[in-house]
Amino acid sequence: MGSYEIERYLNIRSAYGASFSPDGECLSFLMNTTGTGQLWTLEEPRAWPEQRTFYDERVTFASWSPERPEVVFGMDEGGNERAQLFKLDADTGEITNLTAKPDAKHRWGGWSHDGERFAFASNRRDESVFDIYVQDRTETGDEATLVYEGDGWLSLSGWSPDDSRLLVSQAYSNFDQDLYVLDLEAEEPELEHLTPHEGNVRYQSASWAPDGTGLYLVTDEGDADTLYLAYLDLERESGSDSKTGGLETVVEGGEWNVDGIALDDETGRFVYSRNVEGYTELTVGEFDANDPTAFETFPEPDLLGGIAGGVSFDPDAERFALSTSGDTVNTNVFVVDIETGETERWTDAPTAGIPRETFDASDLVHVESFDGLEVPGFLTLPDDREEGTTPVIVDIHGGPESQRRPSFSSVKQYFLDRGYAYFEPNVRGSAGYGAEYAALDDVEKRMDSVADIEACVEWLQDHPAVDSDRIVAKGGSYGGFMVLASLTEYPDLWAAGIDVVGIANFVTFLENTGDWRRELREAEYGSLAEDREFLEKISPINNVEHIDSPLFVLHGENDPRVPVGEAEQIAEQAAEQGVPVRTLIFDDEGHGFSKLENRIEAYTEIVDFLDEHV
Repeated sequence: MGSYEIERYLNIRSAYGASFSPDGECLSFLMNTTGTGQLWTLEEPRAWPEQRTFYDERVTFASWSPERPEVVFGMDEGGNERAQLFKLDADTGEITNLTAKPDAKHRWGGWSHDGERFAFASNRRDESVFDIYVQDRTETGDEATLVYEGDGWLSLSGWSPDDSRLLVSQAYSNFDQDLYVLDLEAEEPELEHLTPHEGNVRYQSASWAPDGTGLYLVTDEGDADTLYLAYLDLERESGSDSKTGGLETVVEGGEWNVDGIALDDETGRFVYSRNVEGYTELTVGEFDANDPTAFETFPEPDLLGGIAGGVSFDPDAERFALSTSGDTVNTNVFVVDIETGETERWTDAPTAGIPRETFDASDLVHVESFDGLEVPGFLTLPDDREEGTTPVIVDIHGGPESQRRPSFSSVKQYFLDRGYAYFEPNVRGSAGYGAEYAALDDVEKRMDSVADIEACVEWLQDHPAVDSDRIVAKGGSYGGFMVLASLTEYPDLWAAGIDVVGIANFVTFLENTGDWRRELREAEYGSLAEDREFLEKISPINNVEHIDSPLFVLHGENDPRVPVGEAEQIAEQAAEQGVPVRTLIFDDEGHGFSKLENRIEAYTEIVDFLDEHV
């Protein structure tokens, strides 16, 4: 038995999502002290924070006005992801629902520089597409102005420096996007296409240059396999060579992606991140006002934990806030002095009284798969172990275009304390290793990623610490599919399986997922029109007779991504096959479990399930 119960570990807190007030004197952030992420503020490092929202539901983001003591934040209901936008008056504490359209999603698009207006994308008009809206800070609900009717998955990347234009992104898949500019001063605003291309090209993390004549972004346009940092001159003809215009390389991608850039569009100061085998490397600098591809760099900040993100500049771009995390470091907000690189911790999210030195760090490993492909992963072993006796949880990420990185997980640390090893593979199809690696599981190659799991388990079985008869498959969302597929394809490998909000049947999943998501998901998995037979063939529900291990299925009733019917059908049919099945469905959750009481119930039952079967 471990030193602490699961409830104690689930009370380890995280602080993240920082934003500076317009005077630079106050920092807002999200923290889950109450059990769900709420909005808090601080006026000096590691002072006692002030809680500003008091909801049972999670707050998903917060953004200060550039001019007034006002904060816009987002919140959905019961995990349904139909986020509404709210405004907090930081002086009075008054909160106003700005959107008040509970049946629609609202995706934040940023404040105008004068703080008078904000923009957002929403599927109010048609659930399957996103339109662009602009709204005055004093307006609510129907008073928002529809400025452009979209025909797909549109999102916003911010206002131009003079507030006359909006930068718009359209996504066709996670590996194919386009960028547009919407001129708000035109009599009938239309999208100006900036990135015509053929095939799949990523145009991501786009930001306006300070003079508004160009954009900085990360892309893999051309022959690049990884993302690189580029400058797009809006006043030159697109498609010409780098000497005369179009897209110009600022920083090469090389072996590892440039993940994204945060840019202050008044000073040209920036922070860009590179993802090196899951670890974050930051570069801090300032662009040359006369040469947009030239820049000077400042000292690199010392990151606690090795994983960082969520950069927010103060009003003068003399400092920036960001969140950091690591295997043994729970998430907290730090503030960095741009010119010196000096880093100061601002938040003090507690570890529920569990000593930080008891947390275990992972090792980066590589496993050779069936075709010689090197599959990276993170293996964490418990401190107290005897050779050949250690059970292992193989925790498979979702996406599939995601990546398991060595960030903090209270659940992982709990199981390590109980004597389990923890293995987190990044099988083919994962992000972070280039476009070619990410495409290795597309459509008809889907089951090759499941074969990677088999190779990983066989590698674990040969590890001297591991008990090869006590290996557990665990995963959420697409990772839940991977669990079910691993149980059906390689039933002899597993002692048990834990499927959290997973896909059991690709056909019913695509038929019932949110209308706004279907096209993006078909780009990854295959289409109902063209690939139905293949999707049926690989769906675990149609191979359920092969499952030979106890199965625990958990889901949220309000899940808009993977509808709860996926859980119900796999649980029912597996039980009919004589498989020991446990089911837990929360009526106030969606795609995952955000409420502390539900997380405690879920993982208490998972622990009980593993105690019984493993």
